[in-house]
Amino acid sequence: MAGRTRIRIKTKNKRIFQMRIAGLGFRDGYVLVHRATDEAFWTFPGGRAEIGETSEETLRREMVEEIGVEVTVGRLLWSVENFFHYEDRDWHELGYYYLMDIPETFPFHPTEIVHRVKDEHDLEFKWVPATVEALRALDIPPYFIAEEIESLPVSPRHLVWRDGDLDLKS
Repeated sequence: MAGRTRIRIKTKNKRIFQMRIAGLGFRDGYVLVHRATDEAFWTFPGGRAEIGETSEETLRREMVEEIGVEVTVGRLLWSVENFFHYEDRDWHELGYYYLMDIPETFPFHPTEIVHRVKDEHDLEFKWVPATVEALRALDIPPYFIAEEIESLPVSPRHLVWRDGDLDLKS
């Protein structure tokens, strides 16, 4: 990572700001998710943006690094001002969530871990049903996505999410 600078600010009072980009990739009624193996919760694949990089470039780079394939970045679904508490810190995250097409060469299995990689953490990937019920059961923040997974927005939506409180801005 020489020469690369992630967009992340840590403060002395246990607050962190970061810009995170994630993608929702679908196949046969399933959506791809991942988690660090030392965590209980899952997330949509992606990562932190770097200075000088567009959000779409971030998503393409992260997918090459994490799943080893080049994805096609589709339309923006949500921009989210996400405020949450994690690891004894208060986080302020600017998140962008895109549709993405994952090449058919990436493995698919509806009940097994399909990919593992060592990044900052050991990551594992799996496909889960793209349903409200399945995502609610999975514990996958930000939680509003579970409620909208069966009817994705037709145009980008901007939201403010505060640890479960949703305040729609547009």
